Amino acid sequence: MSITIYHNPNCGTSRNTLALIRNSGDEPHIVYYLETPPSQAELKALLEKMGTGVRDLLRKNVEPYATLGLEEDRFSDEQLIDFMVQYPLLINRPIVVTPLGTRLCRPAEKVLDILPNPQQGMFVKEDGEIIIDETGKRLK
Repeated sequence: MSITIYHNPNCGTSRNTLALIRNSGDEPHIVYYLETPPSQAELKALLEKMGTGVRDLLRKNVEPYATLGLEEDRFSDEQLIDFMVQYPLLINRPIVVTPLGTRLCRPAEKVLDILPNPQQGMFVKEDGEIIIDETGKRLK
């Protein structure tokens, strides 16, 4: 099975999501999207698969969001996608693609809804929150 994660290793949510994928026994294809950003066509395809609006994928708490004036309602979806391609830090993460769906996995446990295989054992998030018990049962 093929699983892809658009990953930022500096993000705790992204690291937890990757660890949950691995806890299901799968090793995903990892796209370090800050180094290798998706093309405009790839980003459009991801948005379509997620069934979400472009603004829902925009990170608002990073530069250059404010500098570019992206909070203003004067940009088309096409323009916003262009900004995300040009400045991949604007893309919210992690995005995970599996045979069961495509999701923005915030919080990390959202990935559990689209993983094809069950969890193999206990999983504790970096902050200490237990998500999966020792039998592989989802707690949250």
